[in-house]
Amino acid sequence: MKSSLFLILFICLFSFCFCEKNNNFYNLNAVTIEGDTITMNQYIDKMILIVNVASKCRYTEQYSELEKLYSSYDSTLIVLGFPSNDFLWQEPGSNEQIKLFCQRNYGITFQMFEKIHVTGKNKHPIYEWLSTANKNGWNNKSPKWNFYKYVINREGKLINYFPSNISPLDSSIIKLFSN
Repeated sequence: MKSSLFLILFICLFSFCFCEKNNNFYNLNAVTIEGDTITMNQYIDKMILIVNVASKCRYTEQYSELEKLYSSYDSTLIVLGFPSNDFLWQEPGSNEQIKLFCQRNYGITFQMFEKIHVTGKNKHPIYEWLSTANKNGWNNKSPKWNFYKYVINREGKLINYFPSNISPLDSSIIKLFSN
């Protein structure tokens, strides 16, 4: 009886630890636009703004606002840009073309990643985490368009998301990084 109880307790504890580890944002990784794989754990203790971006979208001007936000809070905030062609083919370029576009037109210095899927069956694991409540704790909303913004706090918890039409410089976003 004691050994059965111990075994059940061990299995439950192992299952809890395994699920926690697999649902931890900091265990995820992505490939930068330069081709290097990085793990999100390098951003521990930083606020993170994750944005799916596109160069041929009516919201593309938000690149300037994202860069301004990043420059203003660069000691406490990380901006991560994920190009995606999921919405009306508004990011048709290669990674090299996207990088050049961002540098030439907007002087982007925040971290950009390779082009990925943010919706559908081939959704990148980071966006799977961002849009699955049993992974992130509460949210089931995938991006509905380019320039959706997700905020991760210093503990790696998803705390908010904002649709495309909300500027990165909106007071509702700024207040999250000003504290």
